[in-house]
Amino acid sequence: MKNKISSPIKVLHVLNVFPFIFAIAAGALTPSGATLAAGHPSGKSASHAKAAPSKAVPHKKAAATPNALPPLEADSALAANPPALPAKAWLLMDFDSGQVLASANADEALPPASLTKMMTSYLVEQALRSGKLKPTDLVSVSENAWCRGTSTESCMYLPLNSQATVIDILRGIIIQSGNDASKAIAEHMAGSEAGFAKLMNAEAQKLGMTHTQFVNPTGLPDPAHKSSARDLAILARAIIGGGTDYYPLYAEREFKYNGIKQGNRNALLYTDPTVDGLKTGHTEEAGYCLVTSSKRNDMRLITVILNTNSPQARADQSRTLLGWGFGSFEKATPIQPGAVVTSAKVSFGKADTVAAGLGAPWMLTVPRGQQVQTTVELKPDLEAPVAKGAVIGKVIATSNGKPVGETPLVAQAEVERAGLLLRGWQQVMKLFGK
Repeated sequence: MKNKISSPIKVLHVLNVFPFIFAIAAGALTPSGATLAAGHPSGKSASHAKAAPSKAVPHKKAAATPNALPPLEADSALAANPPALPAKAWLLMDFDSGQVLASANADEALPPASLTKMMTSYLVEQALRSGKLKPTDLVSVSENAWCRGTSTESCMYLPLNSQATVIDILRGIIIQSGNDASKAIAEHMAGSEAGFAKLMNAEAQKLGMTHTQFVNPTGLPDPAHKSSARDLAILARAIIGGGTDYYPLYAEREFKYNGIKQGNRNALLYTDPTVDGLKTGHTEEAGYCLVTSSKRNDMRLITVILNTNSPQARADQSRTLLGWGFGSFEKATPIQPGAVVTSAKVSFGKADTVAAGLGAPWMLTVPRGQQVQTTVELKPDLEAPVAKGAVIGKVIATSNGKPVGETPLVAQAEVERAGLLLRGWQQVMKLFGK
């Protein structure tokens, strides 16, 4: 057994000398058999197919091989002059509001390759937060999960029948895009990959990922395994919004396990200090894919690039989209915290009205230089009792005639229900239209 994995380990040790150069290359490795789902800028074969490091070639050769795709114009944009990107689908989302700022073909279900592993890692993170898993819990490596020491897929290189901690497994999924790590944790949490896929799909439905169907935890090709640019942005937003306990793992540039150091395949982590995640993917069918997140000052943007033609292309297109987004939008506060927005009529209460305001500070990402207009929608036929903080309506913001966000309106005070006599009198007044 040991001899079967010794060769790739020796080869991978070469990377210990050049981990930074390897990652900066953003995929300088050519695909060695693009049939497995891959997510490395290295053009490793599929499912994060991980090409053997010994096959590394100069980046210019890897980038020059594929044919360029035609530029895909935006079919939706909230600001002028969005870029046209040579991919099958792309999207730019504002993290705070979830508003899509620009997109093209955002809802087509496409193969997500190793972007799938964002859902795998998200479920692990949720289990850690809830206490279902502990970072030090041990995960066993079955023969199904074991990578067998090949160079045709992306591996954490977990030895067969060994055990690894949950936190190491999580790093192996996020940083190394390990198919073995993904399969092992799926079996640990749900008994099988198929059982884990049910958890993935249930969570996708809960998040509102309406064009997604997962079959496995890795992104290995399957005709039924699909997701969309919009859905993957929704998932990225959920991961980032989950808290600061595990999201920093997505920005880690390398991880060493079993004596093997591997660099994060997300080239933007090395070239843009504002980028702190999230995931790469590649298969022959899915092309080269990348989901990124970048925060500059008080604005965080999420980009999705699906099915472009090279590791360099997905990195360049993400940079272009981020540059356009940060250059074209700014933060705005349509209503100041604590301000009374309107008064809502209340029936059968000790008071006839209640002040309505924001329940939390509200910031929007809007086109630079454009004014924001707001309209109020209140719940009809509001009746007492009304609790302080109860949602009684919403504020809708528009800019240049396009919706850019909304937020709940809440009652600023409690309204108690009136006594029987007062309610009777109020009912009579309502009958007479007063």
